[in-house]
Amino acid sequence: MPLSTEGPVIEASHLKVVRGGTTVLPDLSFSVAAGSVTGLLGPSGSGKSTLIRAIVGVQHIAGGEINVLGGPAGRPEVRGRVGYVTQDASVYEDLTVRENLRYFQRIAGSPRDAVEEVIEVVGLADFGNRVVGRLSGGQRSRVSLAAALVGKPDVLVLDEPTVGLDPVLRVELWSTFHRLAESGVTLMVSSHVMDEADECQRLLLMRDGHLVADTTPTGLRDSTGEADLGRAFLRLITHEEAA
Repeated sequence: MPLSTEGPVIEASHLKVVRGGTTVLPDLSFSVAAGSVTGLLGPSGSGKSTLIRAIVGVQHIAGGEINVLGGPAGRPEVRGRVGYVTQDASVYEDLTVRENLRYFQRIAGSPRDAVEEVIEVVGLADFGNRVVGRLSGGQRSRVSLAAALVGKPDVLVLDEPTVGLDPVLRVELWSTFHRLAESGVTLMVSSHVMDEADECQRLLLMRDGHLVADTTPTGLRDSTGEADLGRAFLRLITHEEAA
């Protein structure tokens, strides 16, 4: 099947996921446009990580569809076009930054100069020869991001990429995400920190496996009358419970 460049980049239709006999995602439908930054937000246990696993094609689905770049998620011909950054650093701590990235560059089949390019993109130019195990937590997170970028993905999915990072590092990472989107990469970023919602063009708000809103930061404020996005989400949940 040819890889589509038209229509939604990510599209779920009545997606259902069951794990360990428990229905985690009962019925989700949404779509994501190319070159956008979409925030997948909600409290821990809301199903964000399960949805992300479905998008990258490593989660068995019990019903419905999840399509990425014009076809079923996880199919062989699209794997190299989807970058995935997990919550935990997914690189080798006994190798240097460059050694890690050269390893992933060879797997991805991308040009050798992609290594130096992504080192610059994630702001680790001064740490290329440093052993990853000797880096700070924030720096290791950047190496994981670089490993996902070295294959030059069209879609980048990030599961809680800023958790545990100090405010300065969070700002720097979000600046990187926006630059990537401007270059045409489609990003989906999960978080349970509502103040990061303002960094996103689009918000998918989840609770207990359900999509409670598909909106924008401005739309969420307007619909709830709350300027603070955290309080706006709480008001939205309260309204859903009362309905």
